[in-house]
Amino acid sequence: MSETRAWGFTDDRGTAVEAVRAPVRVAAYVRAGAALLDLGVTPVAVYGSGHDGDVLDAVKAGRLESAGVPYLGAGRALDEARLGGVRPDLIVDVTYDGKSAYALDEGVAERVGVPVVALSVGNEGALSTIIGRFGELAVALGGGGGVVGLGVDGSGDPVASAEAVLRSAAAGVDVRVLALSGAGPDQVHLARPQAWPELARLAELGVRLVDPGPGPGANWLTGDWGRVAALEPGLVLYDSRANAVRPPGAVGSVGDAGARARVAPWNPETPPSAVAYAAFFLELAEALRA
Repeated sequence: MSETRAWGFTDDRGTAVEAVRAPVRVAAYVRAGAALLDLGVTPVAVYGSGHDGDVLDAVKAGRLESAGVPYLGAGRALDEARLGGVRPDLIVDVTYDGKSAYALDEGVAERVGVPVVALSVGNEGALSTIIGRFGELAVALGGGGGVVGLGVDGSGDPVASAEAVLRSAAAGVDVRVLALSGAGPDQVHLARPQAWPELARLAELGVRLVDPGPGPGANWLTGDWGRVAALEPGLVLYDSRANAVRPPGAVGSVGDAGARARVAPWNPETPPSAVAYAAFFLELAEALRA
């Protein structure tokens, strides 16, 4: 009879989870679940955040829908019956502050008796560290944890391969890039590049990201669409999640006060996997060259 090995994992809050054996039924926040699926671990169910509704946001879902992973609804609205109904033995969330799970009321998990692991996606860590931590968890859960698929150059590292393509594209153009999240016809949230690990990485790769300037807000500066025009971007990365508003103007452009810029989608909650971020980098490279 084979010996049963103890399982353990310490998350990015310093919380240690231990079990007699590796969990096999993992429920996860949508972003975390999509990353785990990319890494060879299929969740039994996923849930959303306060930004989400009763229907899974296809932009955030990655391959979850095609894999048939059920959606339980917004995390803060989950109750013990709905969560307990999928019989999870581990819950995986994300954390932005290194202290608490982002999307789930941990009291619900406690009442169901299921431990919670939360991995950091905040700006304290580099993008490579964030991707690496999800890989470590996937390995601990029995998945591959590493790269799935090849880079565009045939290598086994799609992120490095995509970064090389993006660096080349950025060096060949002079385009000001502004990332934002539309909040309505009169309001828009402008991203501060260093507050977002993937945007900070884009800047390191030579993308000319526009800082919105001084004002309140650690991650976003809130203004109107006229401010977008005043910053004179050549390319706008717009928040493509269901809770955000697409920029006004013609298809493929944003127009205001006579200014026009091309647009490209940006998911601020891209699954933290090598495959997902490599795809984003390659799409941005194409947008820069357009």
